[in-house]
Amino acid sequence: MKTVVIDGATLNPGDLSWEALGRFGRYEVYPRSTPQEILERCRDAEAVITNKTSFDRSIIAALPELKYIGVSATGYNIVDVEAASDRGIVVTNVPTYGTLSVAQMAFALLLELTQHAGHHSQTVHEGRWAKCDNFCYWDYPLVELAGLVMGIVGCGRIGQATARMAEAFGMWVIGYDTLPFSGETPIEPVGLEELFAQSDVISLHCPLTPDTQGLVNAVRLARMKPSAFLINTSRGPLVNEQDLADALNTGRIAGAGLDVLSVEPPKPNNPLLTARNCVITPHIAWATRSARGRLLQASIDNLGAYAAGAAQNVVNRRA
Repeated sequence: MKTVVIDGATLNPGDLSWEALGRFGRYEVYPRSTPQEILERCRDAEAVITNKTSFDRSIIAALPELKYIGVSATGYNIVDVEAASDRGIVVTNVPTYGTLSVAQMAFALLLELTQHAGHHSQTVHEGRWAKCDNFCYWDYPLVELAGLVMGIVGCGRIGQATARMAEAFGMWVIGYDTLPFSGETPIEPVGLEELFAQSDVISLHCPLTPDTQGLVNAVRLARMKPSAFLINTSRGPLVNEQDLADALNTGRIAGAGLDVLSVEPPKPNNPLLTARNCVITPHIAWATRSARGRLLQASIDNLGAYAAGAAQNVVNRRA
């Protein structure tokens, strides 16, 4: 069996190894591929592993040897699963690998908004502390988390991990989900509108669906406390970006910490790039070495299960 990793650099820029793929036959790893290169590189491959490279109906139709597409991510919208099913191609994903890393990133963003450690470190390196008349200084209100209300939208694995971290900080945790919470959790269930009104911090951990697109909009932002923060480590389109920028620039809410945007990389005219008190990181919550190592191993394990005739984490129907 020949396997092609079509865009390996996203998951593995060089600090991990694909060598275990050799157990299943020949393999080739490409750091990234243009749409024009996909067909040439995959033309005789039985299996493909992709992270962000799209496999639409036309590409699938042009690869007659292809029998397996492994998505090295949780979301698999980059693959036309109906077209794959029509061809009898198995499509798999990795349902979970970065739970703790994403929850950790939510708090990294929140702590930057409440302590502004990065900003103050920069001013120290610029020489300001050395010239200070007092023994210390701060440029923003410094906010203690203990006693604040953390509202979590989406109370699955990542939401619950975030809730446990919030509890460790002494926060009171409320949450909203369309499904019942599973397992022991410190989250008190509330309605969505109540969550927006009561929370000092709102952290988004829900999937992107037609119902959740634009979940955070002008109406819900108006319900929030002026002192509240919004955190998004889930999906960019959950937030109406112009509405959030307006809320930040007018002081309607205190700040936002975002690891995701609606278009990535962002367009230069994205209104959040110039919004007040808006911390933005380049979609790195998933990218700790530990999480990427689990993701790579799970991708290899999925391929191995397929090769053994017992495919796992299959996301499409089989023809």
